[in-house]
This record gives sequence, C-alpha cells and structure tokens, in this order.
Amino acid sequence: MRVLLIKTSSMGDVIHTLPALTDAQNAIPGIRFDWVVEEGFTDIPAWHPAVDNIIPVAIRRWRKNLWKTWRSGEYRRFKQRLRQEQYDLVLDAQGLTKSAWLTRGLSASVAGLDKASARDPFACRFYDHRYHVDWGLHAVERLRSLFAQALGYVKPDSSGDYGLDRNALAAQLKDAPDKPWLMFLHGTTWASKHWPEANWRALAEYYSAQGIPVRLPWGNTTEHERAVRIADGLPGVEVLPRLKIAEIASWLAGARACVAVDTGLGHLAAALDTPCVSLYGPTLPSKVGAYGNSQVHLCASGPLAGKGDKQQPCFDGLDAAQVITALEPLLAAGNN
Repeated sequence: MRVLLIKTSSMGDVIHTLPALTDAQNAIPGIRFDWVVEEGFTDIPAWHPAVDNIIPVAIRRWRKNLWKTWRSGEYRRFKQRLRQEQYDLVLDAQGLTKSAWLTRGLSASVAGLDKASARDPFACRFYDHRYHVDWGLHAVERLRSLFAQALGYVKPDSSGDYGLDRNALAAQLKDAPDKPWLMFLHGTTWASKHWPEANWRALAEYYSAQGIPVRLPWGNTTEHERAVRIADGLPGVEVLPRLKIAEIASWLAGARACVAVDTGLGHLAAALDTPCVSLYGPTLPSKVGAYGNSQVHLCASGPLAGKGDKQQPCFDGLDAAQVITALEPLLAAGNN
C-alpha cells in the first residue's frame, strides 16, 4: 500500500506524526509513505523507515509572493511531482485549508479529519473520507487515531514509538565533549514562551561549577546573542555553531539530558528518548507537551500561565532551582 501523507509544519507537528507511521508500519506489512513537508523540515521524515520519498513544499515562502510563485512555475512543478506516483490513499494530517488544497487534482481518495475534529472545518470539503478524533487527546494520540481509522487498523494501547534510531544519529556527531553533556534549548517563537535569560544563566553557572559540559544551539541572530551571554566566561559552557536540524539531532541524541522551553527542538529530544525537563508558561503540556520517555514537564504558576498569550511574560514561580531539582533524577538515572 502506498500513501501520500500531507503534514507540512511546524517542527513539533511533524515530529508528532512519527509514532502514527510506526503504528501503520506495524499493522500493515509493506505499507510505504511519501511525505509532503515544508522545505525546512525535510530531514525529519527521512529518519523514519516507513518513508520513501520526501516532497518539499514551500507554503510559507509562497504566501509571501503568490504572483512570483505562480509565474516561476514552482507550484506547477510541485503538483506535477505529486502526480508522478500512483497512491492508494492521500492522507491530510494537517487539517487546514492550505494543506487540503494541495490534494486537489490527485486521482487517489483523500482522507482527513471531520468538521468537528479539524482546526479548520473548511478543509473537510476537500476530503472523500472524514474521521472523528477526540480533541481531548494529546496531539500524538490524535494523529495515531486518525491514521488508524483512515488505514483500517486498531490503534495500539501502548505508548507511541517514534521509530527513530538514536544510536545511529548520535554516531554521526563530530567534536563531541569527552564527558556527557547537557543541551539548553532556549530558543522559541512566542515572546511569552521564553524562560528569563537570568534563569538560563543561573542554570549554566550551576552545571559549570559541577563540571558538566553544557552546549547551546541557536537558529537566528537573537538566539545566538542570548546564547553568548548565557555562556560568557563559564568553563565548559559553549555556544555551538549554526547547525542544520540533522546536526542538532545528533547533538541531542548523544546528550545526557536537556532543558527546553516549548519549542520544536524539545519535541525532537523527546522523539530521541533524550531525558528532558521542558518548561511551560503560556501553554500547557497536556495536549502538546513533549511526549516520550524520561520527559518532565514544569509549568509556571503566575496569573498568565497557561493562557496562550503570545506576548506577555508568564514564567512566575519557575526558577533555576526548580529545574535543577527536576533534572537531577534524570542525570542520576543516566549514570546508572
């Protein structure tokens, strides 16, 4: 069976889809997927053994200049590539009009969420088959339920398996510290998701004094400047060069543990079974938190915590001492 999967973004959403692929692979011998994904996340589907072809899409870039996209023929070439293969099913796991539109003109039946289950009910107009999925489930379990219904098997009761080979990714790492290291995943999108820089600095000072190496990745100029300030003058605390997703994955796969805000890299750490303490301010972890083994969720307690506000800081009541208390058992377990 060949399936065209539409799940374009964001990084966390793409990572959340991997356990559903594992379920399908275990339930349907020989099933293969081609995956349509945003051009910046093409490394991720390649890590799963059920994926054959990765088809980049550039919705984010295209929307900035629709006329240029149309005149260049880029969208036309993308659609031509989708039509090159014969699929038994097209599965839109994004559930948005922008993803459902990509299925237009394909010969295979299209499946997706029903009107009561999709974030964008209009997308359902593009589907031949619609399935109900409980909004109360974690995002990983919602996707597992959708796949099971669309592909005709019973969703396993066990926890989801991302299907990634942590050892293989860790083996690709070069220039790693001689001692097991920590990763501080400090970069995120919303202003309100940022843990105060002073707390990151206090955490770095503590583990530098303990002789545990710390590494800080970054993805833009602002994140790089923050990482430099966090690491400034601290032995063993270093800012990594700018890395691609696959390279960061290798660092995460080899890490002793991580501390992360609500960010795609935190979900990547969870997918690799790297122990991680994740910090939540405006968002709550029950439905979109890091999903996996050895994942600890710490939530702020201020009046704005959990309100979903993108701008207002809301990390009251969550300091470095609490993170250290949560992280120590993960480090002890790693030593054992």
